[in-house]
Amino acid sequence: MSKCAACGKSGDCLKACAACKLVKYCNVACQKAHRPNHKKECKKRAAEISDEALFKQPPPNEDCPICFLRLPLDPSDTMYKSCCGKIICLGCIYANVIARQSAKLICPFCRDPGRKSLELLDEEIERLEKRIEARDAEAMYKLGCNYRAGQGVPQNPNKALELYHQAAKLGCAKSHSNIGTAYYNGEGVEKDFKKARYHWERAAIGGDVLARHKLGIWEGCNTNRAR
Repeated sequence: MSKCAACGKSGDCLKACAACKLVKYCNVACQKAHRPNHKKECKKRAAEISDEALFKQPPPNEDCPICFLRLPLDPSDTMYKSCCGKIICLGCIYANVIARQSAKLICPFCRDPGRKSLELLDEEIERLEKRIEARDAEAMYKLGCNYRAGQGVPQNPNKALELYHQAAKLGCAKSHSNIGTAYYNGEGVEKDFKKARYHWERAAIGGDVLARHKLGIWEGCNTNRAR
């Protein structure tokens, strides 16, 4: 049976230290009392746990719903279709265009017809908003990018961050990456390098290659090239 690291009492209702998981406590008072003795060991183990997650092989991407091949790691090699909520590889997008001998971007999955350029952006925003109502993390990320750049909607960094945070809670790694960039550059928030690094690490753990690249640059600038 486990014992409280502070008072030594045994029990089944002890809670482990949230950071290191090495010790357990019977209540918050015991945890605070034991903190001075445990702080150094806790920080060391917490850093090890963070590195284990960071350098672990990230989860694989989903398959393209058309060709059933694994989606590329680079997001620029895929396209999100707000008409059906599918992420499709550019190979299938271009193959569809060539097969139809038309520049119109008819969705290769749901066959939604393309629209004129002036109509497309307004309709895209409406579709993204509908997908957001269905808790679509990718739609939240995309609309956040629109607010960040001012495409189809008034430029609003704060609204972009709000959408990024919602998408990040649903597991969108790219949103964590953009939140980190916002904190690094001070876009809609005060500059905070610690928060920027945190969100880049969350994004890298989720499989975002751009965030991992930024962390590598960060370590290189701090002369920690081995890491």
